[in-house]
Amino acid sequence: MVSTYRVAVLGARGVGKSAIVRQFLYNEFSEVCVPTTARRLYLPAVVMNGHVHDLQILDFPPISAFPVNTLQEWADACCRGLRSVHAYILVYDICCFDSFEYVKTIRQQILETRVIGTSETPIIIVGNKRDLQRGRVIPRWNVSHLVRKTWKCGYVECSAKYNWHILLLFSELLKSVGCARCKHVHAALRFQGALRRNRCAIMSWQLCDARPSHRQRHRHRAERCKWPKDRSQGVQGLRFHSRQGEKAELSLI
Repeated sequence: MVSTYRVAVLGARGVGKSAIVRQFLYNEFSEVCVPTTARRLYLPAVVMNGHVHDLQILDFPPISAFPVNTLQEWADACCRGLRSVHAYILVYDICCFDSFEYVKTIRQQILETRVIGTSETPIIIVGNKRDLQRGRVIPRWNVSHLVRKTWKCGYVECSAKYNWHILLLFSELLKSVGCARCKHVHAALRFQGALRRNRCAIMSWQLCDARPSHRQRHRHRAERCKWPKDRSQGVQGLRFHSRQGEKAELSLI
């Protein structure tokens, strides 16, 4: 059975949200920044762990405020479909403090206005332009601690320019949306496989029922795999190993 997931990509102007989507879909990057002035819809199909998923990626232009109701949502052409998605990707520029404040504001508005399924709708915060690390304005640890511990959201840093952690972002997205549909998922476990420095650990679906035991946590730590040295490889080149030793891969159709 093919699952269909609608995903909204939001962010301030110039943070590279469209570049992330195009890097994921077409493995390309343009140095010329073309502002997004209208909503764009992408319909890729991806395969993860042998399961086919249809994605509806909605790339929105910068919005002044999240629509408070369906009437306001459909009154503005740029906001149509924003309240009915399965997940949100909020992108900010690690070199721009104002873009992070924008993400903070939009996230709060999502929680306050989106009534249906708010508590189970995953929100992933993405710090783009990691290749400009020297220009970072907020320490990574501070942002990661705020997002993961306080906001209970997923956090990934990536570089759309060099295709770094782009595939990891969408892999985490698919897992988080799948886990959100389980009724007994603990919020702290949804993004357990999120980005760690130079390492990755894929969370198996069996973690949806209960907290891992001491033996499971020990085995989970022992089976972490190092990230491939060639981070510039395309979509087809990324493979992980789950706790059961099975290969988990994400690829476009």
